[in-house]
Amino acid sequence: MSRIIAGTHKGRRLHAVPTDATRPTSDRVKESLFSRLEGYDALIDAVVVDLFAGSGALGFESLSRGAASAELVDKAEAAHRTLSRNAALFGEVTSVHKADALRYLNGRQGPPIELLFLDPPYQLGEEALAKILAAALPQLHGAATVVVERDEHSPEPSWPEGMVCFQDQRYGSTHIWLAEPT
Repeated sequence: MSRIIAGTHKGRRLHAVPTDATRPTSDRVKESLFSRLEGYDALIDAVVVDLFAGSGALGFESLSRGAASAELVDKAEAAHRTLSRNAALFGEVTSVHKADALRYLNGRQGPPIELLFLDPPYQLGEEALAKILAAALPQLHGAATVVVERDEHSPEPSWPEGMVCFQDQRYGSTHIWLAEPT
C-alpha cells in the first residue's frame, strides 16, 4: 500500500491496484522527485496530469503539496477502479479518466498542463512514448515540467521538437527524466 509522504495529507494511505501489472513509485524516489519539483516551484496551484496513473500516487502527492487539480488517467480497468476509490478518499479537485494516454491527450480540453507525469509500463515502446510526448506538447503551459519515469535500462526518451530534457537521475532500477517546453 502506497502513502502520501508530505503535505496536507501526509501519511494518508492509498489503495493499491490489485494486479502485478503496475509498478508503484517507491517512497524514496517520490521524496527525491517531489523535493526537486518543490525546488522548481512546479507544484503550487499547478494543473497536474498523471498519465498511466495506476493508484494515482503521483497526482495525489501533488495535490497534498499544493497543486490546484489533478487529472488521473489510466486505461486499465483495475487502475480506474482504484483511482476512483482513492479520489473519493481525498475529496480533492481530481478527475479520473479510463482512457489510453495518447487518445486522452488528443481529446483533452482544459487549462494548460503545468506538471505532467508519465510513468508508463516498462514494456511501452520508445516510439509509442515519443508519440505521447509529442501529443502532450501543445497541451503544456510555457513553464510546464514533464516527468518521465522508466526502467534504468531504458534509453532517454525521444523528446519532440520544442521540448528539452533539463535533468535526469537514477534511483536503483528507476530512471527519471525532467523536461520542459522550449
